[in-house]
Amino acid sequence: MEKVNLTQKLQLFQEHWQPKIVAELNGQLVKVVKFHGPFVWHHHEQEDELFLVVKGRFRMEFRDRQVWLEEGEFLTVPRGVEHRPVAEEEAHVLLFEPASTLNTGSVRNERTVETLERI
Repeated sequence: MEKVNLTQKLQLFQEHWQPKIVAELNGQLVKVVKFHGPFVWHHHEQEDELFLVVKGRFRMEFRDRQVWLEEGEFLTVPRGVEHRPVAEEEAHVLLFEPASTLNTGSVRNERTVETLERI
């Protein structure tokens, strides 16, 4: 049982769209990631996702609307809902999702991270 400092963890890497595991509980992973620019449109068949903004801001795009998230705010995206995060400037985000969640969900491309690094 060790405490986790999100600011320190986020200082350990620079790359964008590469989630890192910082904790796990009950089959769920707690991840940190840096967003910048648009991600890919995707959905997750089996998993809900929680996005919490630690630093900066980003918008979550859905096919019918968009939601801006500011520091300290979070959004849960239900399974099956197509979405795309977009950050005009770098945003630091905490993710909470089942261990089975692939970052690109229904899409496999150059941004897919098959094996996550634990930091």
